[in-house]
Amino acid sequence: MKKRIIQFLTTYFLFVLLFVLQKPVFMVYYHDLYADVSFGDYFSVMWHGLPLDLSLAGYLTAIPGLILIASAWTDSSILRHIRQVYFGLIAFVMACIFIVDLGLYGFWGFRLDATPIFYFFSSPKDAIASVSFWFVLLGILAMLVYAAVLYSIFYIVLIRERKPLKIPYRRQNVSFALLLLTAALFIPIRGGFTVSTMNLSKVYYSQDQRMNHAAINPAFSFMYSATHQNNFEKQYRFMDPQKADELFAEMVDKPAVTADSIPKLLNTQRPNIIFIILESFSTHLMETFGGHPNVAVNMDKFAKEGILFSNFYASSFRTDRGLASIISGYPGQPSTSIMKYPEKTDKLPSIPRSLRNAGYSLEYYYGGDADFTNMRSYLVSSGIERIVCDKDFPLSERTGKWGAQDHVLFQRLMKDIKEEKQQEPFLKLVQTSSSHEPFEVPFHRLDDKILNAFAYADSCVGDFVEQYKETQLWRNTLFVLVPDHQGAYPYPIENPLDGQTIPLILLGGAIKEPRVIDTYASQIDIAATLLAQLGLPHDDFTFSKNILNPSSPHFGYFTRPNFFGMVTPENQLVYNLDANTVQLDEGTEKSANLEKGKAFLQKLYDDLAKR
Repeated sequence: MKKRIIQFLTTYFLFVLLFVLQKPVFMVYYHDLYADVSFGDYFSVMWHGLPLDLSLAGYLTAIPGLILIASAWTDSSILRHIRQVYFGLIAFVMACIFIVDLGLYGFWGFRLDATPIFYFFSSPKDAIASVSFWFVLLGILAMLVYAAVLYSIFYIVLIRERKPLKIPYRRQNVSFALLLLTAALFIPIRGGFTVSTMNLSKVYYSQDQRMNHAAINPAFSFMYSATHQNNFEKQYRFMDPQKADELFAEMVDKPAVTADSIPKLLNTQRPNIIFIILESFSTHLMETFGGHPNVAVNMDKFAKEGILFSNFYASSFRTDRGLASIISGYPGQPSTSIMKYPEKTDKLPSIPRSLRNAGYSLEYYYGGDADFTNMRSYLVSSGIERIVCDKDFPLSERTGKWGAQDHVLFQRLMKDIKEEKQQEPFLKLVQTSSSHEPFEVPFHRLDDKILNAFAYADSCVGDFVEQYKETQLWRNTLFVLVPDHQGAYPYPIENPLDGQTIPLILLGGAIKEPRVIDTYASQIDIAATLLAQLGLPHDDFTFSKNILNPSSPHFGYFTRPNFFGMVTPENQLVYNLDANTVQLDEGTEKSANLEKGKAFLQKLYDDLAKR
């Protein structure tokens, strides 16, 4: 009995030790991010991260516990083989999760969740396009080496039998004792006997989010995310449903007091519309917003020539969330992406479908894989009639990691516009891709690789707009320039508000005059605002508000996997969903947006569950 109990406890605490040691490795790997932390901070991170480590170790020890119970009844070699396979599999999975998390955190800024699985299986090529071949190769090599190290530890400590376990004399007693120990794993797995079960908030202890992130066990984060994907009606239950309904009713679009109370930005009722969705752009790249000079020089110029929305926020952090926000006025979700569920995107409203009903022809241009993150199914269900993507370019023109580079994309668009008889009015959506990791572009104006990639994308947009100005279509065309999300520059960003600010610019011969609009808004508000300008209904866009309607409430709303934010002139608030605490609260009316922001997210998940 003694040997089996010792082996059981050794198994459990070995898992705990390995998880604990991963934390300083993570912090050392991101030494630039943790350069100013003290030696004591390392121990603090390890200590406060223990709850998740203890919980996951409990899950992983359950099967070895059952094997030990079985060993009290038989000495069959099958049990030894099962142990070898089990610990080999665990070593491999632990290595994959830790190395993938280590590689992705620098790009995403949060610990591993189930998102990469969706990206990888929708398009493996695009899922790894952000990184170089050598980065991927080194990552695979690191996984294999780490898996081998872990298995060697398991073999030396747990698998190798110096003296094989014998069948005990009182095997009923031994089995019962081991069964109690295995059942006791429920305590660390659940996180004790309190009302709340184990979750990521258990390790949040600091006002410095870097410390909290370092304390998270990435394997637990991944497991928790993967098992909480579909129960939307149970997620983010902050308040009584009736109270959420009442608060949400105050945040939706309202009828205009009078027809002339909404300013008219356009000089035509049915302009041609070209959306240019800019990969990862942000206000930090524009001198107009006090950002980096000499990068997005064309966007700075367009901000003066067109209509600039100066307090505008990205809905989320990745393209799949951003597209649904722009095209369907549907907010990004922190725990999932609605694009994962074609049966739900089929039921979303969309700008293209509304415009098709008004007589518009519809086209989508993208240099990459239109199947990535279920994009094609979403676009088709949105009403898009023609999709031009990587397969429509010859191999010689697909020189970027994501497919055709931006200048090739715009050349193709301009060629089609000049050669094809355009059915007017038309809607064309163009999605760029070059200003994305790995930032390898055929352009060399700036020394900084990342800034140079953004400058390249900006130049491609500028060249296209200048060429388009020479056509007869210009005077009746509205350009909508908007990023899909903010990303890549600058990094890291300490203030989460700064990680969501993006420009929205309306440009073209169809606008009456240049102006700056300071109203707070986000990507979900484009749909109601644009359709209202065209005199088209937008009642089915539940979450979208007309930015120009003085009767409607105005705020910017955004989510990431670990927080939501709600921003108004009076209160700029960010709520951490992992820690269940307010992360940032600024303005003249602090906490004014807390309950509203919670209600908005709760109603979003109510809507997601019903679609």
